[in-house]
Amino acid sequence: MLKFDEFNQLIKDFSSIADFLIIYIEEAHAVDGWAFKNNVIIKNHRSLEDRKIAAQLLQKNHPLCPVVLDTMENLSSSKYAALPERLYMLQGGKVIYKGGVGPWNYHPQEIRAILEKLK
Repeated sequence: MLKFDEFNQLIKDFSSIADFLIIYIEEAHAVDGWAFKNNVIIKNHRSLEDRKIAAQLLQKNHPLCPVVLDTMENLSSSKYAALPERLYMLQGGKVIYKGGVGPWNYHPQEIRAILEKLK
């Protein structure tokens, strides 16, 4: 997550009124796929155990919310068009915010603005 610290700050500021969750999905830039140079070395996930190991790298950044794994069928990624990353906000089981595709259109400040109004 490009703006991980900003996301963690949202959790600190709004955990009293919102629940947060990270779903670790398929790797967008796997070294055995389409990878950036100088990126974290993660191979395409061939099993749920591979995905779990990759998610543990994210855990080293100390997210302030639970991290769960998408299925190997990539159900969450597919349903929410989340690859490589995307923010969603749900209220009462309905999507009230669908962010742009990250990393360039990943804007935690848009979530902040919505949550400020809900305070």
